[in-house]
Amino acid sequence: MNGFDDGPLELSDLEYRLFRDFFREATGLWFGEDSRFLLEKRLGRRARELGLGSLAAYHHLLRHDRESDQELARATDELTTNETYFFRERGQLRALVEEILPELLERRRRLGGGVVSIWSAGCSSGEEAYSIVILAREAGLEPGRDFRVYASDISRRVLQKARRGVYRPASFRETPPELQKQYFEEVEGGHRIVDDIKRHVVFTHLNLLDDTRSAVLGPMDVILCRNVIIYFDQETKRRVVHGFEEKIRPGGYLLLGHSESLINLSSAFELRHLTHDLVYRKPSASDAPQDRWRKAAEEAIAATASLEELER
Repeated sequence: MNGFDDGPLELSDLEYRLFRDFFREATGLWFGEDSRFLLEKRLGRRARELGLGSLAAYHHLLRHDRESDQELARATDELTTNETYFFRERGQLRALVEEILPELLERRRRLGGGVVSIWSAGCSSGEEAYSIVILAREAGLEPGRDFRVYASDISRRVLQKARRGVYRPASFRETPPELQKQYFEEVEGGHRIVDDIKRHVVFTHLNLLDDTRSAVLGPMDVILCRNVIIYFDQETKRRVVHGFEEKIRPGGYLLLGHSESLINLSSAFELRHLTHDLVYRKPSASDAPQDRWRKAAEEAIAATASLEELER
């Protein structure tokens, strides 16, 4: 036991600014002054686990160690809250399944084929992505034939949980009993989503600020990024939303959380009033090329193959 083990590690004003700027630069996450105690407590705990005597030493490790990418992932896990559950903000999910997908599918049929590509950006432990597949199935849509779901998160820990697909009661707080019975099986430690749903979601580790890796996903028809950008500062929000502008095809949709909006962030989308919710839509030219949906199918298949290769 050495003298460093006495009492909590304290965060100086300079160290707070260094960590704040580092996480903003590396992950897009913004920690204001009101998050200072959280940084001190959780990063201090991690520094202790590594046998470091100060938070300054931990900052140096994150910036300069050869295995800093792995430690950044661990630190991000320590600092982020992954609060989610099945069918969260269900009205918006109903708008997606009952109004948006039928509209996009009808356009697909008119223009010659292809599937609708959906991206759950910031998917946490997978409840949102699986909810989409379940509700679409309930509406008579067929995953793989009508749509594909991609899901990403910056946290490797929650992605491991998503891929495992086993959930505890808190995840089912808004789940109708009949859906839980049909789409989940009881296992040790909770309820596991059935393989017939699980196999239709492609999970990948992705930082929304990493444009190179995001490009692997290819163009999207719908992006859900709900209750994510609230953790970013204004400049980072603009950068992330601009990335979505680039990825969403004309006529596609962006779904944000109910506490989020594009005010002062982007003018590339129009607010669309649907029966069940308000969503953002990227305007579409009326003379869209006839082969767009055929090309979309090829891009979706290529994206799936690329992601599976990256995850090996």
